[in-house]
Amino acid sequence: MMMRIAIAGGGLGGLTLARILHLHGIDTVVYEREASRSARSQGGSLDLHPESGQRALADAGLAGRFRSEARPEGEEHRILDPAGRTLVHHKPAPGSLSGRPEIDRSALRDLLLDSLPADAVAWQRRLVTATPRPDGGFGLTFDGGQSADCDVLVGADGARSVVRSLLTDAPLSAVATLVELTISDVDRRHPDLADLVGPGNLWCIGVSQILAAQRLGDGSLRVGISLRADDHHLDTYRSKRVLLDLFDGWDPSLTALIEGADSPPIPRRIEAMPSDTRWAHRPGITLIGDAAHLMPPVGEGANQAMLDAAELAAELVGNPADPDSAIRTYEKAMFSRIHPIAEMSTRVQAMMLSPGAADDIVRFFTPRPTEPAPAVGSAPGPRTSGERL
Repeated sequence: MMMRIAIAGGGLGGLTLARILHLHGIDTVVYEREASRSARSQGGSLDLHPESGQRALADAGLAGRFRSEARPEGEEHRILDPAGRTLVHHKPAPGSLSGRPEIDRSALRDLLLDSLPADAVAWQRRLVTATPRPDGGFGLTFDGGQSADCDVLVGADGARSVVRSLLTDAPLSAVATLVELTISDVDRRHPDLADLVGPGNLWCIGVSQILAAQRLGDGSLRVGISLRADDHHLDTYRSKRVLLDLFDGWDPSLTALIEGADSPPIPRRIEAMPSDTRWAHRPGITLIGDAAHLMPPVGEGANQAMLDAAELAAELVGNPADPDSAIRTYEKAMFSRIHPIAEMSTRVQAMMLSPGAADDIVRFFTPRPTEPAPAVGSAPGPRTSGERL
């Protein structure tokens, strides 16, 4: 009998897993808490790495569609100081897709959704509890009273994962405060800001604070303010006046990114799990993405979530008669792969919001004579905490 696989969470990781399994004739159902694909904004853009996110899309048979949707010019990246002086300026080769091209999260999610059968995603299904069944597998209960059964449960349900609680009580700790704003139709309404940011990403690095912006494919700018984690209530940061006061003394051409926003500020806490998080294997259940290894948002989250999906799918496809053995193999490899990446992400997050961040970042992105410059990700740009990856 074919195993019934349930994926809790329809973010990039969960959808990638469903797509690859579907390609190999293994049906799954993705249970997603949102009411529809357009129920909310999906956040900014991300850069897909060849060894992880792009590899997963190749396994999903979607590499060609990704190339048609990606924005290689989005790799352009400028880092400024509070006076507006350029510290680093990275420009990709025109039209090149060989690096880490940007793609809007919404476009990538639509690409994955469009590759699945219409009934592969059950919308408006927020998982409340998963109860082990005596004969194996889990009974699932959703907000609203709906229920379902599965033989294998994959938690792809993000930072506040319900499925994770069945495997580990790893704590979450606040690592930063992020405030997001949006500037729509920037070329027409604020051409000066369009020129400032360019086609990619802009970081303005101060003392323990960052003002960042990234260009999206719809002609808008997504602005993000990153601050060290503090005890202030999030409502403190819902005022533009308060945000402008934080950047008092900065060049007005930079703070114009706050003044020009036509959306209210949206503050969030950014959280992370311990970098050495592991759990004892339990039959019929596992985690991918932020549910498995919530890291500071420095460019690895979505990429590693999609790679988790590809590696788990490969194990399940290769050993469909023994899913528990497949899950054990996946988890062992995932733990080893993620640990150094999570530690690196923690160090980079701390560096980005340190008092001497500007000098540290210039050194980080200045290659030694025998080394290429590090690839620049979308690290401190806007990212929604708790997205299902």
